[in-house]
Amino acid sequence: MNTFEGASILITGGTGSFGKAFLEQVLKTENPTRVVIFSRDELKQYEMRQIWGDDPRLRFFLGDIRDLERLKMALRGVDYVVHAAALKQVDTAEYNPMEYVKTNILGSENVIQASIDAGVKKVVALSTDKASSPVNLYGATKLTADKLFISSNHYAVDGGTRFSVVRYGNVMGSRGSVIPFFRRLAAAGEPIPITDARMTRFWITLPQAVDFVINSFRDMSGGELYVPRIPSMKVVDLAEAIAPGAKLVDIGIRPGEKLHEEMISMEDARRTIRQADRYVVEPTLALWGGFKEAVGDAVPEDFAYTSDNNDLWLNVEQLRTMLNELGL
Repeated sequence: MNTFEGASILITGGTGSFGKAFLEQVLKTENPTRVVIFSRDELKQYEMRQIWGDDPRLRFFLGDIRDLERLKMALRGVDYVVHAAALKQVDTAEYNPMEYVKTNILGSENVIQASIDAGVKKVVALSTDKASSPVNLYGATKLTADKLFISSNHYAVDGGTRFSVVRYGNVMGSRGSVIPFFRRLAAAGEPIPITDARMTRFWITLPQAVDFVINSFRDMSGGELYVPRIPSMKVVDLAEAIAPGAKLVDIGIRPGEKLHEEMISMEDARRTIRQADRYVVEPTLALWGGFKEAVGDAVPEDFAYTSDNNDLWLNVEQLRTMLNELGL
């Protein structure tokens, strides 16, 4: 039986890159009775309606996760929630910190409270590599949201709502990806700006991210932070894959940016189990009952999952092949 067979699903921030890819996948393979796209942008909802037409399973719900009452209304009868709504620009967060707090932290708290009140079965929140040992405001708000979702399992014992988190790195082909930017510069014959030639990043495709989230719903008992085992790439290799032989210009690391990204810190490694396709970071405290410890191998004591010490890498040719296969 499919994970969402006959179920009602709501996606916050559902008009984003992940939401659209998730919607396409679940409508095609999961046979839900209803999928609710919850977002605040009516234009993007209109554009999505042009793609999916009048599919009777699809609902569009205008609202902001900052509005608790609107969330409560949207979540009536919903079985599963994917929380993808967030403000995400690192540099913008440094100039507008309270806006990021209101959406990424207080908005997440609203999603939690409304889900518990509505009797939602399971909630998976999408995190980011920037939430591990954060050095910028955006990462700090996402780490706080991660902690809120994991700890909320303590407050949903009677209703049975369970919360878990999925954390992954840069998504190939998502909105805001550097790929179209590099392509525009290459087409104009202009040099490619690189913040630092040593920089590495984790890399995952949108279909892989969607599959990982769906599988996490299937596996979760609540309280897990799931991290996929995905490859790393060098930013200079990505530039070479997109624009072979193009001139690269080192412009320096931007405010709040890391040289290498991290998804599991050495401190969190003490609670981390390695499985075939993922790592499972277990909660520091699980007093709600029913939490199932992950089956797998404990990682070494000095382990940290960073993009520069990964055992999986993409070279220039592999990156070029992936870009071509994805039409990027």
